[in-house]
Amino acid sequence: MNAATEPSANPLAAPIAPLIGVAPLARRAFGGENLLPLGQELLARATANPLDAHACLDFSTVLQLTGNHDNAMVVQAQALALQSHYVLPARGPGPGLRLLVLMGPGDLMANTPIEFLVEDSDVTLELLYLNGDADFPEIVPEHDVMLVAVAESEANRTLLRRLVDYTRDWPRPVVNRPEHIATLTRDGVCAALAGLAGVEMPVSLRTARATLLALAGGALDIEALLPDGGFPVIVRPLGSHAGTNLEKIDTPAALADYLARVAAEHYYLSRFVDYRGADDMFRKYRVALVEGVPLICHYAISERWMIHYLNAGMVESADKRAEEAACMAAFEGEFAVRHAAALRAIDARMQLPYLGIDCAEMPGGELLIFEVDNAMVVHAMDPPEMFPYKVAAMEKVFRAFRQLLEHARQGAAAE
Repeated sequence: MNAATEPSANPLAAPIAPLIGVAPLARRAFGGENLLPLGQELLARATANPLDAHACLDFSTVLQLTGNHDNAMVVQAQALALQSHYVLPARGPGPGLRLLVLMGPGDLMANTPIEFLVEDSDVTLELLYLNGDADFPEIVPEHDVMLVAVAESEANRTLLRRLVDYTRDWPRPVVNRPEHIATLTRDGVCAALAGLAGVEMPVSLRTARATLLALAGGALDIEALLPDGGFPVIVRPLGSHAGTNLEKIDTPAALADYLARVAAEHYYLSRFVDYRGADDMFRKYRVALVEGVPLICHYAISERWMIHYLNAGMVESADKRAEEAACMAAFEGEFAVRHAAALRAIDARMQLPYLGIDCAEMPGGELLIFEVDNAMVVHAMDPPEMFPYKVAAMEKVFRAFRQLLEHARQGAAAE
């Protein structure tokens, strides 16, 4: 394995500015900055120098952050056609570690959001974009550890399958093997965690549109599809994220209405679980599992069953923030202890040194699993003046991830 040279520039062109990267751009957007002027500047750079892949890739990120997804993907494809390898130098002091990150094309949910995990650390990122339909490089950037960042999705299925052979005998430590990432489908996670004591996860069924139409029309009984229950159910199109077209369906008639509005070839179907507490509020944890150790990333409280941190009213409610602060302070001695056996079993079955878990606690004490994924957004962008308690919690996550990389490097050196 040889070191690749740095991305080449047109010798007749002006020097190309460094890549800004996703984390700094997301931080600016999250802080309320209008990114339109920056987008115009990046577009002007790319127009003036068609070989400026950095401008193209950063412009693609700006377009995504401002809600222009389709154009963002077009611009990203242009950037990746120019070059597949991008470098983000370490921004913090320390001994230094060079991490090769294998990524696939796609939006901000297509890969592990690695930049947020090592922001301001001593880790240099060698971002290498691969395509499932193209040849993989024989020469890659020099590195100490490799992370397979490609997320499980329909779009990434071919890429993950090919990465199994590509990484099998890799001469450097590999974090998150592609064959284990590939099991992170909703039905795959459900099957992997089946039968675990203390874990509640409804059967998640991948089903065709024709089957749901038969169910909606009365030609098929719900019990014939879901062995663990009937209506109400949760339906979402295959490949949807962040709650897009995810709905609770109470009756066959409501399912017919849903199918008339949401066209897809395949859907996920599962029974609805009412996990609200005694006060009629729903609570969701986002937990990072790093080398088997659970670490709290956020804790959202909402009147609605479909919780996303940004729509849970955490900014608007001092009481909710106080509860989250208390949860984070007591997490290691309470939640992590209550569910220690279940979390150890999840870690053993998923076989991924780094993953994220969205979950809740059932009234009876079981751990209700919503999703297990290697690409959940874990960040420290919340304003510390409003969320001071998050600073220490997120530093724990980032330290644990850095230690994971160091353990991988040291383990390889010891062999």
